[in-house]
Amino acid sequence: MNEKACVLYISYDGMTDPLGQSQVIPYLAGLSRKGYRIHLLSCEKKNRFAQHQQQVYELLDKAGITWHPKSYTARPPVVSTLYDIGRLLAATRRLHKKYGFSLVHCRSYIAAFAGLYLKKKQGVRFIFDMRGFWADERVEGGIWNIKNPVYRAIYKYFKRKEREYLLHADHVITLTEKAKQLIQTQFGLHEKTPEISVTPCCANTQFFSENNIDTSEKEALTRQLKIKQDDLIITYSGSLGTWYMLDEMLDFFKQLSAVFPKAKFLFVTHDEPGKIFAKAKIKNIDSTKILIHRAFYKQMPLALSLTKIALFFILPVYSKQASSPTKMGEIMSMGIPFITNSGVGDVDTFVERTGTGLLVRDFTKDAYETAISKIPGLLKLDPAVIRNLAMKEYSLDFGLSVYYNVYEQLTAKPQPLL
Repeated sequence: MNEKACVLYISYDGMTDPLGQSQVIPYLAGLSRKGYRIHLLSCEKKNRFAQHQQQVYELLDKAGITWHPKSYTARPPVVSTLYDIGRLLAATRRLHKKYGFSLVHCRSYIAAFAGLYLKKKQGVRFIFDMRGFWADERVEGGIWNIKNPVYRAIYKYFKRKEREYLLHADHVITLTEKAKQLIQTQFGLHEKTPEISVTPCCANTQFFSENNIDTSEKEALTRQLKIKQDDLIITYSGSLGTWYMLDEMLDFFKQLSAVFPKAKFLFVTHDEPGKIFAKAKIKNIDSTKILIHRAFYKQMPLALSLTKIALFFILPVYSKQASSPTKMGEIMSMGIPFITNSGVGDVDTFVERTGTGLLVRDFTKDAYETAISKIPGLLKLDPAVIRNLAMKEYSLDFGLSVYYNVYEQLTAKPQPLL
């Protein structure tokens, strides 16, 4: 294997976070195996870093990746982010002076401050891995209230930065075809529109597999949750926060359980159970129909193996057109069909093309009734067909191939003269 270019990957997300271990490290390890010399600059939360740093160091060292962790600053709002941006810029300058990078790959908007610097000042080829429309997510998620003049100014500033990143990037990576289309048609970049590649949030299809399920552990968990053989288990997995619509999911389940009396709603989450039970009580849902199980990442395949149908509703706002639900690849890898709502990323077109799930067109009783009437057909889907689709379109190998092709394309070009 020939040694390839030296690359700096910058992430504001930490590698000691679950997201870093599922959505960053596997790709970088694959690129390292293909000969790229990877340096990883990330911001780590203090408690997670203390708990998991040794494990991550060993993982990255085994993959041949050099890690340069920095601490993440949480408070005060805005000022802490500006402070972290300054430290990322300083670290980037120092690392480039020492290693001489040919390529800088930036995950999302904060990391791109440093990437844009290397592009403008040093001529390093710049990949803007934008993930989603970050500034719009902050507003639509209620984090930035643009009625407040300070946050309105911050939002406008980051929309200007977004445009600057797109104009100067040598390549842009997005999570959805929908986001790519919006950039090409509505951002007014015209002939300066960069080359754009699309890769969804992928899943470790080897890890999320029925082949990894221990029968005795599955039986024990079934007993623990008091699940009966003829129960229809509908499962939501992951945190319940800004984007996931708990009220609407409970409304849907209540209507579903009137048609399927054996249905039970399993939440695999670290969220507070009391919150879920309280909302279910308000909606007059029998508490015995609500099951809650706390599972860590390594226990997720076992928990999902109890599932007949996965359910997740995501707030269908503008910024979510650029989102790819990570849970979709994981669910499908287990051979599980799903029910979700339209208006999020490429989910509509994927479901319509593959038939591996059901779409709820809006949050009304009539729309729920239409979806519920199709559940018998959903339950007849072949799990192997669903899994094969996940392996084809949501596997880490697929995501790695996209990144590798971008790296090969950019490093084959001569560096521009400054």
